[in-house]
Amino acid sequence: MGKPRIVIMGAGLGGSIAAFEIKDAVGDRADVTVVSQGDVFHFVPSNPWVAVGWRTRDAIEVALPPVYRKRRIDFNGVGVRRVHPDQNRLELNDGSERSYDYLVIATGPELAFDEIPGLGPNAGHTQSICHVDHAEAANKAFERFTETLGPIVVGAVQGASCFGPAYEFAMILDTELRRRRLRDRAPMTFVTPEPYIGHLGLDGVGDTKSLLESEMRDRHIKWITNARVSSTEPGMMHVEEVAEDGSVKAKHDLPFAYSMMLPAFRGVEAVRGIEGLTNPRGFIVVDKQQRNPAFPNVFALGVCVAIAPTGPTPVPAGVPKTGFMIESMVSAVAANLRQLLEGATPTNEATWNAICLADFGDGGVAFVAQPQIPPRNINWSSSGKWVHLAKVGFEKYFIGKVRRGESEPFYEKLALEVMGVPKLKG
Repeated sequence: MGKPRIVIMGAGLGGSIAAFEIKDAVGDRADVTVVSQGDVFHFVPSNPWVAVGWRTRDAIEVALPPVYRKRRIDFNGVGVRRVHPDQNRLELNDGSERSYDYLVIATGPELAFDEIPGLGPNAGHTQSICHVDHAEAANKAFERFTETLGPIVVGAVQGASCFGPAYEFAMILDTELRRRRLRDRAPMTFVTPEPYIGHLGLDGVGDTKSLLESEMRDRHIKWITNARVSSTEPGMMHVEEVAEDGSVKAKHDLPFAYSMMLPAFRGVEAVRGIEGLTNPRGFIVVDKQQRNPAFPNVFALGVCVAIAPTGPTPVPAGVPKTGFMIESMVSAVAANLRQLLEGATPTNEATWNAICLADFGDGGVAFVAQPQIPPRNINWSSSGKWVHLAKVGFEKYFIGKVRRGESEPFYEKLALEVMGVPKLKG
């Protein structure tokens, strides 16, 4: 009888680190395989910089096959067409199959541009920074925009669950346009389903409401909250402003010469509609140990995990899965797989704590939420130029960590212990 087979589905921010940490946790007691759509890792938090030309694509990517070979982790870059959890197998895009004893789903989301007419960079009229391909296209569109200028609309649509990058991109655009002495010819409006600026899908963290409102006033950025985008056409976005009772409070026709709008997310096609595995949006249902209740040999982590909103809002606004929160899920999954291989019952729970650096190009806002979902033990936020420098440092650190095939070097673990922000409960 061979070794147990652990297959990790996805190699993004969560999946790449999960492969390293799971391999460290299980050692030679199991074979670890990563199946991903493509063989290159991209550091997604740097996409806003790519979109304004502050980074190039090759500066934020890592070729994964040599990294995994060094770590003795099998790798397949053809992607998964369909998961068959009742048969413990994956159907791959090239027609082949891969069986598993334990599956870790870390795919990230599918981008639901098609849910709003005219949205998105492919069949629509707005830009995106969700993928490095989109960020490169957004940069080309931005350079064209600077030749003519005009109104800018930036934000997120209803059902979105990742608001930080929208705030980052609005501020970064402002910074870059001011550096070029073009900001006076580019009025900007921020559009968001959040009930207030700084909600972030988290009911705020610390003083994010005041910090972000002040930042936007200082930068002359207007905003519309409780916003529902009904459609987008060339140069025009149609937005409904919703009242607390759900009625339409006002309608806005927003002209734009440049727009970047984050879409809602849903689960990837390979898992959507599998009874017991996913919720209606296709996100993976998990328990406190990151296991799926219907298929307990299936774990999930990252953006693909189903998380209930923090509370009802007039316009749907989801909960973000921030980087540190994802890393805490990774640690829980790795520790629980180790327990299973030792014949024990999994007991490890992720803290879902959040540490976030929102860069504005010449400053930024940082926050710590412990846990991410309120009520919290730590609820802190701050702003300053140091945040931009910290974000640059973190980018270099994380990309270096992936290139080395490391999950959590000792100095990172020590720093987190000193800060009192653990990844696992207890």
